[in-house]
Amino acid sequence: MARVEVRDDLSALEGYHSPQVDVAVRLNTNDSPFAPPEAFRLALAELTRDIDWNRYPDRGAARLREAIASLHGVDAANVFAANGSNEVLQTLLLTFAGPGRRVVSFEPTYQLHGHIARLTGATVVEVERADDFALDVEAAVGAVTTHQPHVTFLCSPNNPTGLVETPDTVRRLAGVVPGLLVVDEAYGQFADWSADELVNEDGNVVVVRTFSKTWSMAAARLGYLIGPRWLVSELDKVVLPYHLDAFKQAAGVLAVGFRAEMEERVAAVVSERERVSSRLRGLPVRAYPSGANFVLFRPTDRSGHDTWRGLLDLGVLVRDCSGWPRLADCLRVTIGTNDENDAFLRALEEVLT
Repeated sequence: MARVEVRDDLSALEGYHSPQVDVAVRLNTNDSPFAPPEAFRLALAELTRDIDWNRYPDRGAARLREAIASLHGVDAANVFAANGSNEVLQTLLLTFAGPGRRVVSFEPTYQLHGHIARLTGATVVEVERADDFALDVEAAVGAVTTHQPHVTFLCSPNNPTGLVETPDTVRRLAGVVPGLLVVDEAYGQFADWSADELVNEDGNVVVVRTFSKTWSMAAARLGYLIGPRWLVSELDKVVLPYHLDAFKQAAGVLAVGFRAEMEERVAAVVSERERVSSRLRGLPVRAYPSGANFVLFRPTDRSGHDTWRGLLDLGVLVRDCSGWPRLADCLRVTIGTNDENDAFLRALEEVLT
């Protein structure tokens, strides 16, 4: 039997990969270095006893949406939850992108914005950032004015560069984009402000968040969106029925009750991020300012891949970004525990010297 060929527009695409290697210090995936509080783990284990495993979960995830809404001071009707922020992005693009529609991203940025958009059949317009990876606001305004995109992505803090966009920048873009302005805040809790304050019923700003980073729940795959009620209603039409299982919904509701512990973890990561950034400035690397839980840096005296290989040989895994467009020789290190960060810094000093 002849093999069925994939769509012509997908045949040249590559999947999204983050290589995993068994090493002592793994700092390449931007997840939390801290486990959830023990009280959370025990309470969640108890909650599993009350799940009706033979019944479908609440299709509307009502309690979960109410819990998330309480974090942002909005109504549950403004919340859409899904299996990780990537499924949120996918549902957004299935609803508002697709063949004959355009999506704008500002590169370099999170690779799945463009990847998922292309999977839906949309045309992706990549607008280059400045040499220091900051957003050239005038170039951005010109691009969205010219291309009239249906969806515009703005990642803040930006992955992999760490840059946090200013409120003025987001407001300026929101005022000129003809479609949705999706502000991806997967690392938003590590920054000093959030675009959720710009979300309103008459606006076009949508904010995407995840439980994977600051809530120490990467294994659960839970993400959400804050947006206008009408938009959430449209997403509910597109997402698969019963897409959020009962266990995940219970875990999300429970996690919101541990907000104080989450904020303690965020503060610890931010403190370590500043310490690591300070140490990097004393080494032969260019470290880019970051408002996230990672730091992008570029060695000045040797290649990025050779540096990555040297770190790996010493038991430290970071993300090698050197093959990505405009990120030649760049590496990205996730902020870990104090001990993990010390191990990374010691290894980097050894490799570089």
